[in-house]
Amino acid sequence: MNKGHKGSSRTSKINPLALPKGTEKFCELCGKVARLQCAACQVTFYCDAEHQQADWVGIHKRICQLLVQIRDPGSHVPLSLCGIRTCVCVELIEICRFEAGSKLSQGKHQEALPAAQSGLRCLTDVHGSGSCELVPAYLLLAEANMGLGNISRVKELLSQAEWVVSKSPECTNEIHHRLHRSLGRLHVLTGDLEAALFHFANDIYYAAEAFGLESMVISRGYFLMAGVFVKQGKSPVASSLYSEVVRSWHAHLTELLQSHINSPDFSYDKSQQVEVDEMFRTMLEFKQKESRKDRKQEALLNHCLAMLWLLGGDTQKVSHLTGRGIKARSSFLLIPQLIEKIILLPRL
Repeated sequence: MNKGHKGSSRTSKINPLALPKGTEKFCELCGKVARLQCAACQVTFYCDAEHQQADWVGIHKRICQLLVQIRDPGSHVPLSLCGIRTCVCVELIEICRFEAGSKLSQGKHQEALPAAQSGLRCLTDVHGSGSCELVPAYLLLAEANMGLGNISRVKELLSQAEWVVSKSPECTNEIHHRLHRSLGRLHVLTGDLEAALFHFANDIYYAAEAFGLESMVISRGYFLMAGVFVKQGKSPVASSLYSEVVRSWHAHLTELLQSHINSPDFSYDKSQQVEVDEMFRTMLEFKQKESRKDRKQEALLNHCLAMLWLLGGDTQKVSHLTGRGIKARSSFLLIPQLIEKIILLPRL
């Protein structure tokens, strides 16, 4: 038995004599013939130690024992007909969805792949290959591959998602919005900017239907669309869209920060903080490069960054920002007091 890398599960070599005649096991990540198995669950197989470690870091350490319950080689009952196994599979799907989404929000695209793949595999087992339930998993897997530059794989995954949606009238507005957003981002990468605008427009429409006109989800759609107009050299259009994004986020963060100050039980979801921070910085850079400076918009963006960092507990960044002498907006004068109030709040 071999000990894996530090922090990994142990692996053991597969004994071919222990397998039924004519059967082979395949790698969990790449599908090649497996040579190793997880020593803990003994139902997950790998072509080499590198893929075992990648799967362990990505998702396997969270679902190792759950897999034993749904990959019992002695069971010949279809997964979709076995109530207990299906319940376990639903739990596994939710864990995979959360882990993949969390890693993607942190920019860890490689680590997100195993969780996204495991989630898609389990969803297919439960619902079948043509179910609309598979679409969110396709989109997570596409996003991970997009971050790694695997464009051909992204196209394949989104084509599968499009086919499923076209055959499934029960697909929700949220699924349509997410699919169009992914397609828009793909077309930006491939340089088809008109197609990207088409999909981002549909993304915004379906997001409005699903979440309402004031949702921050729509704001992200406006931001992505503005990025396309920047690439097309249509700066005034992009500037107008960015201004709408700033307006929405400034109101949203102001409300969140006030709730944080007023309620010791306030809970802030930090999962999207890296993405939002990057969005603000992109818009600030654009505003600073405009020939006609809009100091009010720059101040609003800096204020948004300050509030975002305050909510994330990074008071040092806020102090540095306010220490640069940004005085275009009077609300910045309140930042030191806000820092003091938040520091004095009980730790959640």
